[in-house]
Amino acid sequence: MMKTYDVIIVGGGIHGAGVLQAVSAAGHSALLIERSELASGTSSRSSKLIHGGLRYLESGQFALVRESLHERAVHLRIAPDLVELKSFFIPIYRDTRRRPWQVKLGLALYALLGGFHPSTRFGTVPRREWAQLDGLETRNLDAVIRYYDAQTDDAQLTRAVVESARELGGEVVLPAVFVGAHLDEDGVEVGFESHGERTLCRARVLVNAAGPWATRVAHAIEPAIAVPAVDLVQGTHIVVPIAVEQGIYYVESPSDGRAIFVMPWRDSTLIGTTETPYRGDPDDVRPLPEEEDYLLGVARLYFPAMAGLTRADIRERFAGLRVLPSEGGSAFGRSREVIFTTDRDPHPRVLGIYGGKLTGWRAAAEHVLERIAPSLADRPRRAATDELVLRRVT
Repeated sequence: MMKTYDVIIVGGGIHGAGVLQAVSAAGHSALLIERSELASGTSSRSSKLIHGGLRYLESGQFALVRESLHERAVHLRIAPDLVELKSFFIPIYRDTRRRPWQVKLGLALYALLGGFHPSTRFGTVPRREWAQLDGLETRNLDAVIRYYDAQTDDAQLTRAVVESARELGGEVVLPAVFVGAHLDEDGVEVGFESHGERTLCRARVLVNAAGPWATRVAHAIEPAIAVPAVDLVQGTHIVVPIAVEQGIYYVESPSDGRAIFVMPWRDSTLIGTTETPYRGDPDDVRPLPEEEDYLLGVARLYFPAMAGLTRADIRERFAGLRVLPSEGGSAFGRSREVIFTTDRDPHPRVLGIYGGKLTGWRAAAEHVLERIAPSLADRPRRAATDELVLRRVT
């Protein structure tokens, strides 16, 4: 007999993990299928930050910043082993596009949107302390502003969320390749292959949380459903052997004004990220030589000790894919709000998640649960996701 679930989720990244946790915490039966390992795609190739999105203030995404700051506070409370508050330094030089007063004004708004939580405090680093900032270039330096955001291990966080969902009854099958789905009036029949065997099961709702592969998953559903217009944008990171230790540096690329992070990472330094349009197969994404040169150039500019670094010195390199709305203009200025789609309302059989940030996974999952609730029977709630303690999975 075909096994039946309330919800089946395709995709084992942070958003799929979050939906599995939210659905299980709400008392529903849920299955997550992932074709490889948990966090094997973008959720292990991010900038490793749980942050409020300071730069999104410039594009007026105030609701996103407010939500992100709230979620950052939740992470610091429920995942102290996985999420750590860090000092962030913004050096401002004579030719930096944003002046100190503009940055401070932005940080004041940041603090307001964060409810003036202690973690939203900020200030100017005294000149006498500049020599302690990991060899930061001080020629033509006008000011250094310090604020606070958080860092995590994105893959570890994803595994911790899945483990908490399993403890609530959520099921996971991997590796499991999604084959297709067929919609009928009462729900959806889902097919997947695992270890050479094909399995069919049913659900009231299918959640497509496949990240850069979400469009591919959507096209394998019959009858056809609407798919939003989205673009894939590649973000590359590199790891170099010269370590920074005092905190995370939020610097400006002189060529295009983009924000670049230079941060401690496992006794080395992680530098990222880029924004390069990507039109190939998501399975084939790789760092480009020109992206690596771009990141190295920024690092050399701000840290003289890195002046001799070349691509041969890179210890690790990885590229992930963002899913952004196809609205024209540069990727830097496009909305980072999650796009949620359904095949029908108010009783959806399919819900798609397109885009989103690492920081907002829990809020996105709660929104998914709210959207699909009319399709599900009432169940006794097992837990609240903002109270579930996340622990590192060993």
